[in-house]
Amino acid sequence: MKKLIKKGTFLFPTPAAMVSCAVTGTRPNIITLAWVGVVCSEPPIVSISVRPGRHSHRLIKESGAFVVNIPRENQLRELDYCGTASGRDVDKFASLGLTPVPGSQVAAPLIMECPVNLECRVIDVKNLGVHDLFLGEIVAVHMDEEVMNDKGNIDISLLRPIAYCPQAAQYWSLKEAIGTYGFTGGKLG
Repeated sequence: MKKLIKKGTFLFPTPAAMVSCAVTGTRPNIITLAWVGVVCSEPPIVSISVRPGRHSHRLIKESGAFVVNIPRENQLRELDYCGTASGRDVDKFASLGLTPVPGSQVAAPLIMECPVNLECRVIDVKNLGVHDLFLGEIVAVHMDEEVMNDKGNIDISLLRPIAYCPQAAQYWSLKEAIGTYGFTGGKLG
């Protein structure tokens, strides 16, 4: 039997990403976000949601750019730290020994140690309540060869990304592939 419960963010898991941002003349920052998603494939657009009071919100809004960096399971400590420490008070790159790498298309830096980096140019901002939704067109993608398969595509088993379950406040790993898109051929049985 189903039970009606209080409404909330029950879409899970969500990708856990380290979003880097910077404004010219200030130190770059990293914010951990799980409110990240693909919203369009052509042109490629992603969304991130950030509370206006967060330090990174101002950096992203003023610069009009951000980089979505996808960490690996072994970077869980860095991921969590960037979501709990404030860039107003600490240089997260220096504290964690992470390397900011200039973007090829935007002023926000990539995190060299993250195997996947999506450079994004902000194309719209929408206030949705306690969060502002930034829509970012992906203008460049960087990927470490070690997480790619022989066809040049991402191999999730090599990347080993982190998922987040908001209601449980837990990070999860992705264990294994259980199927491929179109395996049913549009037919049952």
